[in-house]
This record gives sequence, structure tokens and C-alpha cells, in this order.
Amino acid sequence: MPQFENAYHQQLAGFYTALNPTPLKGARLLYHSEPLARELGLDESWFTQDKTAIWAGETLLPGMQPLAQVYSGHQFGVWAGQLGDGRGILLGEQVLADGSHRDWHLKGAGLTPYSRMGDGRAVLRSVIREFLASEALHHLGIPTTRALTVVTSEQPVFRERPERGAMLMRVAESHVRFGHFEHFYYRQQPEQVRQLADFVIARHWPQLQDQGERYLLWFTEVVERTARLMAQWQTVGFAHGVMNTDNMSILGITLDYGPYGFLDDYQPGYICNHSDHQGRYAFDNQPAVALWNLHRLAQTLSGLMTAEQLQQALSAYEPALMRAYGEQMRAKLGFFTQSTQDNDLLTGLLSLMAQEGRDYTRTFRLLSETEQQQAQSPLRDDFIDRAAFDDWYRQYRQRLQQEQVSDADRQRSMKAVNPRLILRNYLAQQAIEDAEKDEVGRLARLHRALLTPFADAPEYDDLAALPPDWGKHLEISCSS
Repeated sequence: MPQFENAYHQQLAGFYTALNPTPLKGARLLYHSEPLARELGLDESWFTQDKTAIWAGETLLPGMQPLAQVYSGHQFGVWAGQLGDGRGILLGEQVLADGSHRDWHLKGAGLTPYSRMGDGRAVLRSVIREFLASEALHHLGIPTTRALTVVTSEQPVFRERPERGAMLMRVAESHVRFGHFEHFYYRQQPEQVRQLADFVIARHWPQLQDQGERYLLWFTEVVERTARLMAQWQTVGFAHGVMNTDNMSILGITLDYGPYGFLDDYQPGYICNHSDHQGRYAFDNQPAVALWNLHRLAQTLSGLMTAEQLQQALSAYEPALMRAYGEQMRAKLGFFTQSTQDNDLLTGLLSLMAQEGRDYTRTFRLLSETEQQQAQSPLRDDFIDRAAFDDWYRQYRQRLQQEQVSDADRQRSMKAVNPRLILRNYLAQQAIEDAEKDEVGRLARLHRALLTPFADAPEYDDLAALPPDWGKHLEISCSS
């Protein structure tokens, strides 16, 4: 039996509303993540249909004390005021065998005091999209919330059209967001801001508790974690879509999947959210938006640190971002050392890709098969302007030959960072359409493939193929 505690419930009175989930009618378990279940110490007996009541919020496990968190935030750059868990309930915090903790957070759990104009529900397509994306990013090595179970029902939920209601059990080290701090700052409750900071430090940075400048050290780490996360998103071609401050994790993990998208054709200005008319959250704007959000967080911490300390922490962002991005992109290019020409080579390749709309993932994966003594690249046939590519490739080969690394070692290293398979929108859409007919075979197969995105796995050749043209133009909304 999993062991639960409720530090958030017990130590942060006034930061939430205690309430139970509102179960869906006729709920049943549709799918679950076996790898995550194992990590949580749950065997297959937990995922039989007679256990559906647990995953649908009808039955609480011993130690759970459900609550909906209150927070606020800036949405699309505008102060939105009070927000909060409008359709999610934090059930409890599981204590794992190693002493670490994992929140169990049920999405689609019904109305809360923070639902505003919403209905507190989730639809099956949004639940499956979050399930797949969080699993995909985790196995790409990117910090993220996880998804344990998908529950469906026949109870209709109304979005653009009536859809099937669903629930997702989301698992994370913490659900504390930038918006939690904003909420109490703008309500002029500085002691609550301090209380929340102390809680987060004690839970996740205990080594800083006795440090004289613990707030500065902590905020600097938040800044650097956020910078590293942005670098990871950019290097795999992931666009979040809704980087509001209430969707930013204090731990620097990917949080709240809505209209996300992985790049197909390389378009630096790719906008995955059809509601983002100004392109605020375009792919190439994500690092700048994250820094803007960190400035909003810094403002809320002005009672804990001097202006100079806040600026000192924020100044760590760009170096951390560039260091992480540089390291990861050099690895993607197969460089084991650092050279002054590396940036020009990267910029040159990305420019060629953008001009011709080359597929981001395929380009770097094919580049991973480069043999430095071969005058022609396996990537050459993907480009129309062969002369321009040949000129770039000549310089690239010269750079590779500066290093005393065998082709086999370089290819192995590059394939470990350049995924063969990503979660393309059309693959998720196909899994959703089948799941809406109660067919989970495609969902299960796609999930299995996403567990090993870097592997040369012939059985998943179809999932690693270039997307059909219709698959590049799917519009994803916030209701997804």
C-alpha cells in the first residue's frame, strides 16, 4: 500500500481549499503507464477495473487529504488575477522507499472554488495528449510531470462539441508554480510569500536551510533550472504553447501540457497554439518568455532579498541558458570539444533547414550517421540547394577531423542525443481517435515507442517516418 503524507495540507493553511474530487459517471480505467507504476512501487494488481474508483477519485487511499491549490498569474503577458486548481485536486504526497515524495494530482476532478467559468472537467483528447507528452519528454531526459493513469467515461463534457469526460492522474515532485508566489504578493501578504519560500526550500532544497543567504541561493537555482529547461526544449524542438506564469514550475520541470507541439519542418517562429495570435509563445521566443516570467517571480520575492540580490540571481539566466544550449547542440553536432567555429556551423545548418523547411528531428538523426572520411553525407539528398549544403558539409567535415574520435564512437554519441522518434501531433491525434472508440492498441504502441526514442528500432519505422502533409497542420487549442 502506498504511504501518503500531506505536508502542503498541514503546513500551508490558507493556501488551498480542502475538498474531494467529483467522480465521473460510469468511469473506467482506460490505460496506465507501467514504467511509472513500477517506479512508484505499484504492481499490476492496482490497475484492474475493480480499482477504477481509486483512479477516478471515488476512493481515497489512507493518508490522502485532497485539496485544490490557489494561485494567480500573468497570462499572455497580462495580469489575470486569482486562478488556482480549477479542475485539479492534489490528493496527497506519496512517500517513496528512498524517502522522496511524489504528488498525486487528479486532473478533470470536478468543480473547485477556482474553476471560474470552467466546468472542472477534462476531455479524453486533452488527457491523452498530456499523458503522451509527459512520457515523451521524460524519456528524452527532460524534467517534467509524469502521467500514471487515464480514466474515461460516457459522461459528456462540452468544449467546441460534446466530448467524453476523462481524468488523468498526474505525478510530480511538486505542483508549486511561479503563480503561487504572485498570488500572495499581489494580495499584499508578504509573510505568506516567505512561508511558501521556506516550505519549498525545506522540501526541495534542504541543504540551503541553514545558509545565511538561502533565499539568494535558492532563487539563483530556480533561475538556472528554468534556463536549463528552456535549453532542453529548444534542442529537441519542443514548443510548450502556453508559458503563462501559472504554468511555470518552481522546480524547473515541464508543467501543464495544452497546445504543445514538436517541430516537424524547422520553423523558428513556429506557433503551436492557435489562440496565440501575437506569437508570444512561439518556439524561438520561449527562452525570452521564461526570463520575463522569472522577472515576475523576482518581483514577488522583493521582501526576501535586496534589489541587488534579485538582479544577481536573474543575471545567472543567460549564462546558464547559453552554457546548457551550447553543450547540448555541440553534442547533437557530434563535437566533443569546443571551437570558435561551432556557432557558425550550427547557425549555418539551421539556416539551411529553415530555408528549405527540413524536418528538425530527421535532419539531426541523419547527421548522426556521418562518416568523416566520406565526401558525401547521407543528409545531402534531403536538400534542394545541394551546392549550399555541400559548402556547409565541407566545413563540418573539417571540424570533425580536428578531433581524434572514431566514426563509431561519434555516431554512438550523437544517436544518444538525437532522437529517432518524437511525439508528432498527428501520431497523438491518431491515438486519440482510436481511444475515443475504446481502442487503445495504437496508444499503447506509441507509448512503448516513446520509451526508447533514441533506439534504432525497426518495429517503429512507421512512427519515426516523416509526417504526412495533413499531420503538419493540425490546430491545437487550449481546450486540448
